[in-house]
Amino acid sequence: MAVNYNEKLLLNDVPVYVMLPLGVVNVENVFADPETLEMQLKRLKEEAGVDGVMVDVWWGIIESKGPKQYDWTAYKTLFQLIANLGLKIQAIMSFHQCGGNVGDVVTIPIPKWVRDVGDIDPDIYYTNRKGTRDIEYLSIGVDNVPLFAGRTAVQMYSDYMSSFKENMSELLEAGVIVDIEVGLGPAGELRYPSYPQSQGWVFPGIGEFQCYDKYMKKDFKEAAAKAGHPEWELPEDAGEYNDKPEETGFFKRNGTYVSEEGKFFLTWYSNKLIFHGDQIIGEANKIFAGLKVNLAAKVSGIHWLYNHHSHAAELTAGYYNLFKRDGYRPIARMLSKHYGILNFTCLEMRDTDNTAEALSAPQELVQEVLSKAWKEGIEVAGENALETYGAKGYNQILLNARPNGVNPNGKPKLRMYGFTYLRLSDTVFQESNFELFKKLVRKMHADQDYCGDAAKYGHEIVPLKTANSQLTVGDIADAAQPSGAFKWDSETDMKVDG
Repeated sequence: MAVNYNEKLLLNDVPVYVMLPLGVVNVENVFADPETLEMQLKRLKEEAGVDGVMVDVWWGIIESKGPKQYDWTAYKTLFQLIANLGLKIQAIMSFHQCGGNVGDVVTIPIPKWVRDVGDIDPDIYYTNRKGTRDIEYLSIGVDNVPLFAGRTAVQMYSDYMSSFKENMSELLEAGVIVDIEVGLGPAGELRYPSYPQSQGWVFPGIGEFQCYDKYMKKDFKEAAAKAGHPEWELPEDAGEYNDKPEETGFFKRNGTYVSEEGKFFLTWYSNKLIFHGDQIIGEANKIFAGLKVNLAAKVSGIHWLYNHHSHAAELTAGYYNLFKRDGYRPIARMLSKHYGILNFTCLEMRDTDNTAEALSAPQELVQEVLSKAWKEGIEVAGENALETYGAKGYNQILLNARPNGVNPNGKPKLRMYGFTYLRLSDTVFQESNFELFKKLVRKMHADQDYCGDAAKYGHEIVPLKTANSQLTVGDIADAAQPSGAFKWDSETDMKVDG
């Protein structure tokens, strides 16, 4: 079939990836149903024109047998099947547990030999004020503590990524694997597990701070003493998962969060998260430098209580974002040091999707986060947060992908680097759903036919450069100064139903 595209319009192209099912390689490390997947991927490629897929590469599966006993066999088979179909791969280094978050249909814990350490020392896990442990992901507090058969958490993540590189070298060299998204927390996101459904959290609860393990406590007490306030303690008045902000001493108007002690705590808590991301992305940068591959990190879309003066749900997740303080630009600045891409979520959501009491503002949040990343000179990719099959969600995604529409004369000023659709399932292929999905892909491609030459739409991947400078506390403070967002059009010029 003749491929038809206009070179200038093609520069507006936003590539589309589809997230594979969570258990595509199952917990036994078996790629169980290649036939069905191949059939589905063929349709996505040939009928819809998608560019590639995103897949979780689970630590809990690959290194399940014991320290440094990696088994990549099933993933190699999976990746080869994807490559043979001419699709690109975004690989997520998934250092978290699958299960316990929105949409988790399978359970894949972190490796058992790591959890065995946790049976003896449960402080390796994130912990709330009551002492409840969250076993989804290891606490930042043990990033640099050698508790795991002589290795620290960061060393385990680093060794795993090195092993991935060695075992997938052919696909990396061939340009099949285009993105390495480095998991940095629960659900693979750079955040604390502040809203765990497994502990009874319900939307739109404020969540809870997760820094009460002994390692984080010690770190905080040392930081407070160093700041000349040895008497300062971790918050005791921040309420519980499902409280409203006004019901707490911490988040109420003129509450603890605006006091000197509160500001010190929030700075410490959010900085710990950013430096955690910085260290692990830094390891990834060292490992993958020189290869034609992008590094990315995912930031969570905490859109509820965004319109409350305290931004309580963002604060508990580790995003110190207030009307007069930018919580997202510092993350973008950290990523810029490593030439990383910021991957954001909730692109499909509109402010009217949730009840008024949620004080939810996903549209403003997306504008803010994307703008700050662009101002820091980095690329932004994104995905939908919840399953989406309708025109309303698709049109919102298209608006966010090109906030000021298509530029007929070439590259638009604002354009997302890529969009990943959550997620592959039988529902996508139901007749009316698939017709609309094909339109979404077509509109993402600016109404042009699929083009396999990434250079034609400004996506030629250059060899990854090594980190350009060291992130400092000063960088974070500087990036946290308020700066406005770019203007968005009121609706997309590329509607799926227009």
